[in-house]
Amino acid sequence: MAKSVSPDAISTLLANPSPESSSDLPEIVVQVLDLKQSGNRYMFTASDGKMKLRAILPSNMYSEVLSGNIQNLGLIRILDYTLNDIPNKSEKYLIVTKCESVSPALQMEIKSEQSGIVLKPKEEVTVKSEGAAGIVLKPKQEVVAKSAAQIVHEQHGNAAPAARMAMTRRVRPLVSLNPYQGNWTIKVSVTSKGNMRTYKNARGEGCVFNVELTDEDGTQIQATMFNDAARKFYDKFVLGKVYYISKGTLKVANKQFKTVQNDYEMTLNENSEVEEVANEASFVPEIKFNFVPIDQLGPHVNKTDLVDVIGVVQNVSSTMSIRRKSNNESIPKRDITIADETKKTVVVSLWNELATNIGQELLDIADKSPVVAIKSLRVGDFQGVSLSAISKSAVLINPDIPEAKKLRSWYDVEGKDAAMASVGSGSSPSSNNASRSVYSDRVSISHITTNPSLGSDKPVFFSIRGYISSIRPDQAMWYRACKTCNKKVTESVGAGYWCEGCQKNDDQCNLRYIMVVRVSDASGESHVSVFNEEAEKIVGCSADELDNLRSQDGEDNPYQLKLKQATWVPHLLRVSVTQNEYNNEKRQRITARAVVPVDFAAESRILLEDISKMRVSQ
Repeated sequence: MAKSVSPDAISTLLANPSPESSSDLPEIVVQVLDLKQSGNRYMFTASDGKMKLRAILPSNMYSEVLSGNIQNLGLIRILDYTLNDIPNKSEKYLIVTKCESVSPALQMEIKSEQSGIVLKPKEEVTVKSEGAAGIVLKPKQEVVAKSAAQIVHEQHGNAAPAARMAMTRRVRPLVSLNPYQGNWTIKVSVTSKGNMRTYKNARGEGCVFNVELTDEDGTQIQATMFNDAARKFYDKFVLGKVYYISKGTLKVANKQFKTVQNDYEMTLNENSEVEEVANEASFVPEIKFNFVPIDQLGPHVNKTDLVDVIGVVQNVSSTMSIRRKSNNESIPKRDITIADETKKTVVVSLWNELATNIGQELLDIADKSPVVAIKSLRVGDFQGVSLSAISKSAVLINPDIPEAKKLRSWYDVEGKDAAMASVGSGSSPSSNNASRSVYSDRVSISHITTNPSLGSDKPVFFSIRGYISSIRPDQAMWYRACKTCNKKVTESVGAGYWCEGCQKNDDQCNLRYIMVVRVSDASGESHVSVFNEEAEKIVGCSADELDNLRSQDGEDNPYQLKLKQATWVPHLLRVSVTQNEYNNEKRQRITARAVVPVDFAAESRILLEDISKMRVSQ
């Protein structure tokens, strides 16, 4: 039997833009024409020989084309589909969500002038035989042509009530959704649930939370709810449970904030429908990690991507109360310090429930040096490199995974007695961390100052070698800091110092450097902001010690002498370049992230390498 397309297949598709059940569909076989790739999906033209329709094979069917099951000029049987309007056009396009191959590529495109079988219900058939008058036979029943829409409607009406209810809920895979669709229903599991957050902007105050949803195919999408919808659905959504969701809207995902791999994000309002699926086994998928070694965190600083880390807990701080600038709300915070086999440490900030629950559990067993695996952390540049948890972060204590067992074995044998260094300190010129090393990305000062656009989008990092040519003695060189969190404190009315961050009064405080120095090299000079640890290496003493010198009298002012001794000393500096706005004018700000003394042997090797390159180029 020759394989061919179904007669009037395109008409059937157009008559049923959104069939209620795939079981109601007649057989629809079309020919694939003009098959071509577009991103992670394939576009083609569906043809029945008479009519054509633009169509899409979504990304989950990408492998079918690569394997050769679906070919250009081949035949496919459409088992499930969605018909959508093309924006600002009268055309429609077909999204094939399920199909199977009928035939590989044919020799040519199928073309037909006829529309298939046409039944004429009132046609009379005349039969003549020898020796008899013509006998006119009239069929007892008239054959009436029906459209596919009428057939589907009749089947739907004749079905039993329970079957009709099942037909009304046609679940679509997440991969088939797009902003131009109308009614849809999805069946998804809640695989991540964020905390309820409050916000305040020019339009007023409100609340928001989001969830990550996963369907049976493993496709994920982020759904966000604001205000009334957030209050309506926050308690309804339970991690791991399965739901039918409909009457939501989709838009192109904001790459800056999206947390899942999907081109779109979903918004649910107070009119959206969320129904828990009864008798459905709830599940929370196994957390899959992609660990980044601590000494390799540098390239991720201030990037939008999230990282996973694993480490042995070295220290757990007490809970601090941090006041948000946006709404003056206090939220709990706790810092933990972890180390791994690279012999580097990094500080991880836990917030809200992670700080009070998981953080307290870690504090109770800190003396046993537990192993923690943490998923989805943001990498910041505080103290060089730091990590911060977000609402979707997950913390596992002593997880039963191979990486944790390997790390535990290393720590028990070698790590507990090894010398550890902070990944953000940059104190070692021989550090393997190229992104933090003062010997990588070496530029002159003029390279930075003559490029005013540097750092306009995000901080950029360079290394420079220069001299501290000037330190103004009359500047505000330090601030009073809390002994617990290093935040700025104010003098209390009675006595002592009040810390807004820790919400407590203390009798004493520390002085911490926050100063500006002028750095010069052969190409030019620039002002560089320097903070406490880096300033101590430049000045040669702590801010408290320099303050004591400032209070001493004498002909040779020891304060002025100390600052003079710090000038015209060569240093290697790792700096960040950002843009700040002052009086509606953007200005470049250079900040020292690491300061180390010059290693003249290493500098000589660099010079020899540069000379060799110059000779080769000549």
